[in-house]
Amino acid sequence: MKTDRVVVNASPLIALFQSDQASLLPQLFSEILVPNGVREEVLRGHPDDPASQQLPTALWAMQVEVAEIPSIITAWNLGQGESEVLSLALSNPGCRAMLDDAAARRCARTIGVPTLGTGGAIVLAKRRGLIPSAADAIRKLRDTGLWLSDDLVALLLKQAGEK
Repeated sequence: MKTDRVVVNASPLIALFQSDQASLLPQLFSEILVPNGVREEVLRGHPDDPASQQLPTALWAMQVEVAEIPSIITAWNLGQGESEVLSLALSNPGCRAMLDDAAARRCARTIGVPTLGTGGAIVLAKRRGLIPSAADAIRKLRDTGLWLSDDLVALLLKQAGEK
């Protein structure tokens, strides 16, 4: 069951596309917003990269222009993508910011924006019965180069009911 809206940053999109798991997003969320800055970052990837190839045709990825980034966010000196994700989530109550960057997640907590990491999306997919194994899905993410500490993986697997 889809429950809410999410604004997705580049690293979750890239990792999910590269691990062939991006199709989970429209199964998990009723609306997936991709700020223009994030879209541009993903499209700057290598031409053979699955994310840069598939994002333009992903009908579920709603491209959104961010007119202005509030000073409460610019003060954190985050990247353009992270700043746009947080701006959209802040201005759209009920939206989660899907971010893996630690500084961006700290900013989100400070300004009251709910977050979800790529690993958390895998846990959610497992809990909703969309995937048979969170461990396999996390392994695929790690194989793409997404860094997840062993402690975080253990926590995610516990949350998914696998350890």
